Amino acid sequence: MSDDVGRDLEAAAGGLQPWAPQQREPDPFAAGPEDPFTCLDEVDLFADLSPEEMRAMDLMAPVRMFRRGELVFSQSQPVTALFILKTGRVRVFRVAEDGKALTMAILEPGAVFGEMLLVGQRMYDNYAEAIEDSAICRLSAEEVERFLISDPRIAIRISRLLGEQVARLEERLTDLALRPLTARVASTLLSLAGTAPAGRFGQNRPIRLTHEQIAGLLGATREATSKTLADFAAQGIIRQGRGRITVQNTAALRSKARNTS
Repeated sequence: MSDDVGRDLEAAAGGLQPWAPQQREPDPFAAGPEDPFTCLDEVDLFADLSPEEMRAMDLMAPVRMFRRGELVFSQSQPVTALFILKTGRVRVFRVAEDGKALTMAILEPGAVFGEMLLVGQRMYDNYAEAIEDSAICRLSAEEVERFLISDPRIAIRISRLLGEQVARLEERLTDLALRPLTARVASTLLSLAGTAPAGRFGQNRPIRLTHEQIAGLLGATREATSKTLADFAAQGIIRQGRGRITVQNTAALRSKARNTS
């Protein structure tokens, strides 16, 4: 692992490696203070439920606040459950034998994730870390089997969700194998900008990730990623700030993303 990667991971985990068992709390899903919102609102998976069904389901999904840098689950202490991200953001990553961390996804509010064999989703080799203070709800395996898989409305949406995840994974593998770094950076920025929270007064949406976090998504070094981003900024395609990137020329970024040489 490079020194930069090691420092970033240790800083995010309060000085400990993020996959260290001692980083986890004894009961990471202890109920937090009551929140006025439901975890199921604005989650596509539950869009077909009636208000009464939503309220009943919400009682089974207690909310837990995770601080920035705190692990939701890890390889050393996996949890069989389905998680719903209400607020904040979560990074799902893997750690190679050499200690290098590869980011699999940056999850935005409304994302559904976790170790759930019943719906074909495996997380045994992954870690999930809150990269912002986040509110996350949890459904146990038994609740998923009893209330979700048995409901054809939700089962259809789960199948669609898994299909979309497979398509995204195939696209990422193609990017890693065939496309140059410039195109991969441009494609990733376009994708992140499309899911970033809206800016004020109709401004372009800022991407709130560090160069190290973007490099983790690309499977590239921070140095190479930073150089590409600096080139984009010099061309007026993006604007960079502390932990923020704003796309200024979407058409030029799309052109970069289509480049195969």
